[in-house]
Amino acid sequence: MTPVILLAAGKESAEVTDWAARIGWVVGLGLFVALVYWLMREGWKWRGTLQGDLPELPSAPDDPGPARLVLSGRYHGSTTAGQWLDRIVAHGLGTRSRVELTLTDAGLDVVRPGAADFFVPVAALREARLDKGIAGKVLTEGGLLVVTWAHGDKLIDSGFRSDHAAEHNEWVATLNDMINKTETEGAR
Repeated sequence: MTPVILLAAGKESAEVTDWAARIGWVVGLGLFVALVYWLMREGWKWRGTLQGDLPELPSAPDDPGPARLVLSGRYHGSTTAGQWLDRIVAHGLGTRSRVELTLTDAGLDVVRPGAADFFVPVAALREARLDKGIAGKVLTEGGLLVVTWAHGDKLIDSGFRSDHAAEHNEWVATLNDMINKTETEGAR
């Protein structure tokens, strides 16, 4: 046999892509991702059901008085006080959104476009502090304004981040001053 024929006989064409197997893998992966998403959604709804004993959120009074402080930024969510990973999802408290906070002598008005607004009466405020994280959001030390408030028989931490982080210290000082005055007046 001549060497040319041997060379031709020894070569094989490249393997053709098995499109049926590849499409099967892509469809299987797509179904797996959809299943994981569905399970996460069901878990979120189940958490909301478990927190169904939380009373409805109060709305702002008709005349809350003049604004002491105003902040625009982001609402990052609410958790059980002291447990920064125990997110509260009932009544839309787990929904992240833009926020406009207004502090008046009546309390804290939380206006969230695209999500449920709520109002925290001054008597329900417990503490304000700077922190670095709340469920699903971790920032640098002091990058988050956390307001602790009572709702029903539960203490709640709500996390806010101002568009201008320098405002956080003034908010903490003013809120804690209001809380201390309220407690002092209530003790008399």
